[in-house]
Amino acid sequence: PPASQNNEQGSTLRDLLTTTAGKLRLGSTDAGIAFAPVYSTGAASGKSGRTMPNILDDIIASVVENKIPPNRAPKINVKSEIKDEPKDDTKNVQDDCSKRYSDIQYSWICDKHVLWLRDHKNSNNWKLFKECWKQGRPVLVSGMHKKMNFSLWKAESISLDFGNQQADILNCKDSIISNTNVKEFWDGFEDVSKRQKVKNGETALLKLKDWPSGEDFKAMMPARYEDLLKSLPLPEYCSPEGKLNLASHLPGFFVRPDLGPRLCSAYGECARVAATKDHDIGTTNLHIEVSDVVNILVYVGIARGNGVLSKSGVLKKLEEEDLDDLLRKRLKDSSELPGALWHIYAGKDADKIREFLQKIAKEQGLEVLPEHDPIRDQSWYVNKKLRQRLLEEYGVKTCTVIQFLGDAIILPAGALHQV
Repeated sequence: PPASQNNEQGSTLRDLLTTTAGKLRLGSTDAGIAFAPVYSTGAASGKSGRTMPNILDDIIASVVENKIPPNRAPKINVKSEIKDEPKDDTKNVQDDCSKRYSDIQYSWICDKHVLWLRDHKNSNNWKLFKECWKQGRPVLVSGMHKKMNFSLWKAESISLDFGNQQADILNCKDSIISNTNVKEFWDGFEDVSKRQKVKNGETALLKLKDWPSGEDFKAMMPARYEDLLKSLPLPEYCSPEGKLNLASHLPGFFVRPDLGPRLCSAYGECARVAATKDHDIGTTNLHIEVSDVVNILVYVGIARGNGVLSKSGVLKKLEEEDLDDLLRKRLKDSSELPGALWHIYAGKDADKIREFLQKIAKEQGLEVLPEHDPIRDQSWYVNKKLRQRLLEEYGVKTCTVIQFLGDAIILPAGALHQV
């Protein structure tokens, strides 16, 4: 078509969305759009016989008009339609990747559900990442701390610069939130003797809730913000200016999700917390994010004082988890510093997990209200015993990942996770 007509209809999906949404006018019979609208007909649409066109229907109609001429039927691949054999997409992707990306250092972990990119400097990482991302699978990239100014992320450095700030601090054990001085949290980050005590004398497991986040992060910590941005893995996807970062390039009339960044800080376990039955306390309960997330472990504090788990004690607790052989090997590497334990679930299992948690709540005598959602409410940390029941009763397997210093964990939107 002529250039003017092509521009009117939109040469790309983005242009098409923008053109359509911008032109729809309530009460217009043709909606002012450049292609034939789709109308509802019959009794349901009233006396006029048609209603306001549906935006999605209009877009589909336009795409169909532009791409499939009326005098030519779409080609049908008969062979693909009648073939109904199960395919192992994961195996196909892995076999294909091993041939095409021999120049990239990578491994598959967690029963080959997670891609581990071992060399953060390889400029071709994004090509392999793309193949994995199509499958909606998590990705681990190691070594990001080597690109960062490590001194900026030390607990004492943050306390010195921002200790006079007020923030919400969560006691993870009893879910009590208090507004307090940030310095109090950071002073106890590596010195257990300075941590708060709860009523029974136990040391509180505290978390600084998303402080700071979003625009506050950039305004309050400009040097750290820039250090983080220049160190993001797979910048084509993760950088705010990345060409493949869809959320950053959405037209202005879309409501964008909160893309952060935000600082997530929490105490590690002391011996008394680690000894709790079934290890049922987490610093981040099971939940879902509405956008893709990249989480970089920028600092791991080494706690000191009475009741602290020794390094061997920490390793022993982690080895009790259902770990991949490659992760067990990393644990034995003295140059690696483990800092966070993740349990990840595919988004397709959300309904099963929700049903399971409601079932457990009833078993425990808890009230299950219809308007409450155990995942949305972030009210559960699924301990080892429950994870085993989830597998046995619902067939849902937990993907367990240890995040070491400098590891970036990239999760697709909808993936459930706890830390």
